[in-house]
Amino acid sequence: MDNQNKLNIQIGTTQNPDGIYIEVTENGPYLLHGKPKIVQQFIVPNQQGTSVNYQEGEEFEAKDATYLCRCGLSQHKPYCDGSHKKAAENGVDLTERTTFNPELLTAEVIEGPVVSLTDDEKLCAFARFCDNGKRIWNQVEDSTQNSVDLSVEMAHHCPSGRLIVWDENNQPIEDDNTSASVGIIEDVANDLSGPYVLWGGIPLKSANGEYYEVRNRQTICRCGQSSNKPFCDGTHASMRFQDGLPKQPKAEGKVF
Repeated sequence: MDNQNKLNIQIGTTQNPDGIYIEVTENGPYLLHGKPKIVQQFIVPNQQGTSVNYQEGEEFEAKDATYLCRCGLSQHKPYCDGSHKKAAENGVDLTERTTFNPELLTAEVIEGPVVSLTDDEKLCAFARFCDNGKRIWNQVEDSTQNSVDLSVEMAHHCPSGRLIVWDENNQPIEDDNTSASVGIIEDVANDLSGPYVLWGGIPLKSANGEYYEVRNRQTICRCGQSSNKPFCDGTHASMRFQDGLPKQPKAEGKVF
């Protein structure tokens, strides 16, 4: 990977050691370098409809260079089939719209008695793990260990990295065991398809050659309609995006 010395890595994030990274091609697909696991990840709700965990589904092959659809039009998802060439006539603008600023610059800070929370709302990918318990914004204001543990769990499940829980020493509480992988989100409760999730410090390179901040959890648009490209802004939910892939996780699929 080129320009490694120019990477801005968010505090609490460790760049994956395997050279895995993704680049956004101009008006085209994502180009995945390296061979991480590419797998469907179903958001599984409890009986109340609240998101509680993920369960894996179909796994897809990664080659040395894998082109992944980002226009939402491919008939061979998650792979690109060239449909982006007709993106404009289908109302899809693949222009990157976000900035290269560190995400914490625009995050709201909620301070609690034991832990604090940073919330960068523009990154919301509508996964709704934050609605557990009393909801994460209220949960961090409770000093009990159960509340702290639940707050950390909700943040770790937040695929976009919008939510980060911080300890008393102002250090982010991140999962150090997150390996680099690409998740393909399926929202069971709402019967729709979501973004790609980049887990485990995968650098993302803009079509202009500049790298976005490397973060432990990131969601990137694959419906073609986000206003915060390349990142997801939750538009897949309002448009009820469907990717045509299997609609159920595998019975033996990993739950996390």
